[in-house]
Amino acid sequence: MKKLLSLLLALTMALSVAACGKTEDTQGGADSSVSDALLSGASESSAENADREAQPKGSVESAPENTDREAQPDGSAESTPENADQKAPPDGSAESAPENADRDNVSSEDSASQDSGHYPITLTDQAGRQVTIEAEPQKLVSGYYISTSLLIALELDEKMVGIEAKADKRAIYRLSAPELTELPSVGSAKEFDLEGCAALEPDLVILPLKLSSAAQTLEELGISVLLVNPEDQTLLTEMIRLVAAATDTEDRAQALLDFTGEQEARLTRTLTDAEQPTVYLAGNSSMLSTAGSAMYQSDMIRLAGGANAAAKLLDAYWVEISYEQLLAWDPEYILLASDAEYSVEDVLADPNLADCSAVANGNVYQMPGDAEAWDSPVPGGILGAVWLSGILHPDLCPEADCAAMIDEYYETFYGFVYSESSPE
Repeated sequence: MKKLLSLLLALTMALSVAACGKTEDTQGGADSSVSDALLSGASESSAENADREAQPKGSVESAPENTDREAQPDGSAESTPENADQKAPPDGSAESAPENADRDNVSSEDSASQDSGHYPITLTDQAGRQVTIEAEPQKLVSGYYISTSLLIALELDEKMVGIEAKADKRAIYRLSAPELTELPSVGSAKEFDLEGCAALEPDLVILPLKLSSAAQTLEELGISVLLVNPEDQTLLTEMIRLVAAATDTEDRAQALLDFTGEQEARLTRTLTDAEQPTVYLAGNSSMLSTAGSAMYQSDMIRLAGGANAAAKLLDAYWVEISYEQLLAWDPEYILLASDAEYSVEDVLADPNLADCSAVANGNVYQMPGDAEAWDSPVPGGILGAVWLSGILHPDLCPEADCAAMIDEYYETFYGFVYSESSPE
């Protein structure tokens, strides 16, 4: 089977080259194996990003994989943990009004087919590509941890036949759908296994934007592919609607989006008149790496009733600062990324920070990561603001109430009780 697929893939790419009259390096040569060709293309378009840097707003360019899952920039357009530089889809390539569940990412010419039975349906993915899905997908492959988490929430995990690399390292899978960790791996954005993915004969493959070359090859083999790029809350909402439309799970997706919307409205209403303490958010690799106002995490702080100490930084990436700058900001709270390589104790014991208000008052915390990183745009990312509101405003958002809402989310969409789970 694999030999046949290899021949088919090689023939497909050879025909594509002949048609274009030019051989592109990223498509691989006829004398190379399919896997080598893809590895070459993926490596050229994306380098591993161990610090999981945030994504720029409104961008769609290929970007390095973010294995350490640094949080994403607010308003950015993978990541990721697996995306550092990806940019948002070009204007007009995909609808960006997530509030409109009836028309997001669905071409108008398909409304009749939806009314008559949903399929076939034509969608515009987050790379601006038109993708037609002829029938309800029964075999799914996800090459990205954010889309995999979404498939679980949409109750589609039993249809999955392939999954991204390092799935056994993700607590959310172990807690909600442990069988996923036993599925064949299709690799990462840096080393995607194109041949292995095709051998699974999926009906639908969901890949991060950086794997656009792999998407093209799979579609030439008759396999439908959606490219997604959920690097801020708007794009995440768009992705949820896109995948739901492709899999006929709009009701489940709407319930997920309703939960997020209700929590946003509750926090806004509850904290409108509250004082906003300053919060310094430190990155995963360095205490002196922080997120400015253009990043996803800044919105999380704002929604939780805080003010980003680094708000004057306009960079769409993590910025390295000095101790002097941090002391000049003198934040009331210091918040560490969920996967920080250092601890709260390290910060409290740092003599350079002895005069910082947050340290002097013991207001140093780390984002929870027992299930997944809420300081990145995962489907449950709203829980980061819910949790943080209980830290910043315990009188208005009691810790017990916040914990109950977090439990409600995971019980409803993932089938486990968060407060009863424990990390390995």
